[in-house]
Amino acid sequence: MNTEIGENQVSSSDRLALAQLIMQSVRDLSERLIRPNIRQWDEEQKFPANLFRQLGEQGLMGMLVPVEYGGAGLGYPEYVAAIVELSRVDGSIGLSMAAHNSLCTNHILLFGSEQQKEAYLPRLAAGEWLGAWGLTEPNTGSDAGNMRTTAVRDGEDWVLNGAKNFITHGISGNVAVVIARTDMSDHDTPNTAHNATAFIVERGTPGFSGGRKEDKLGMRASETAEMLFQDCRIPDSQRLGAVGDGFIQSLKVLDGGRISIAALSLGIAYGAYDAALIYAKEREQFGQPIANFQGISFKLADMATDIEAAKLLTYQAAELKDAGKPVTKESAMAKLFASETAVRVANEAVQIFGGYGYTKDFPVEKFYRDAKLCTIGEGTSEIQKVVISRQILK
Repeated sequence: MNTEIGENQVSSSDRLALAQLIMQSVRDLSERLIRPNIRQWDEEQKFPANLFRQLGEQGLMGMLVPVEYGGAGLGYPEYVAAIVELSRVDGSIGLSMAAHNSLCTNHILLFGSEQQKEAYLPRLAAGEWLGAWGLTEPNTGSDAGNMRTTAVRDGEDWVLNGAKNFITHGISGNVAVVIARTDMSDHDTPNTAHNATAFIVERGTPGFSGGRKEDKLGMRASETAEMLFQDCRIPDSQRLGAVGDGFIQSLKVLDGGRISIAALSLGIAYGAYDAALIYAKEREQFGQPIANFQGISFKLADMATDIEAAKLLTYQAAELKDAGKPVTKESAMAKLFASETAVRVANEAVQIFGGYGYTKDFPVEKFYRDAKLCTIGEGTSEIQKVVISRQILK
């Protein structure tokens, strides 16, 4: 795969073949560059920044970016296929690739000015720059509308103060899209829809720094850290869209981001299932493979069925997103079901492996640890149910 592949995406009838080509390309890349390093990266919590430059060379860091801005010019189904294959090997890498594409890069693509797109998208798409996206704060997780990070207008500049946490690439990101409060008048009221604005902040800007790196249960090779702002002054030209539109923009970005997490979940589920299936055929007890026992075969049947359902929901949301249709409900459903499926499948995979599944010598314990984040990041399972119920009760 390379950055020119999207130029050939003309006919929808070729999309299946294109997706299969991408899957095979990413699978080969993952086996060569990622699998030999999984345990070291996980145990050392090493973020392999150089790997993402290599992914950029293969077109994976700007999959949704149009060719005119240096991207691959692909659609959401192809993007989902790439995340699935990366996550099938290591969810940490799938997570970082997805966050870069669907959050920071996509926010600039959707809401940036032409000048901003030309300035940032080529470098992000090439993997030359790594992107971060800052919405979550220490005291506002699910209640993101009540953020405390502020941006105060001062002449032709804005001055940012505050902190963001649980940010993918919070330390290593070269550029961040940051959502900050710009209307202080409704601080204690529930009407928070138009009180925030999005800004592009480059690493190296005085007053902008990376903070504490999180010591996590899983996804340990994907950097998660604080972003800190202390009298960080940026020009108004770094503002994304209109003043007050930041939170509304974020909700639209998250519609696509949830498809990314669904794909991440699907890849983790596939990885755990693949390992469990192979093991069940090879492991013998009482003179025969454990796959012959109904207790194990039924587990595998349930796992395969849940994965297939998660796959259909995820690709349905991807197709709708590509067609420009409303996707809020469908992306939330895909994210909810796929993430919970990943947890169930990984749990059953550990059970099938028995005692060996609890050791680091076999892959399923890592899938088990990685899967849980999928039910939390970019909106918890409970928040997805809020989103879904609001849509169906309209």
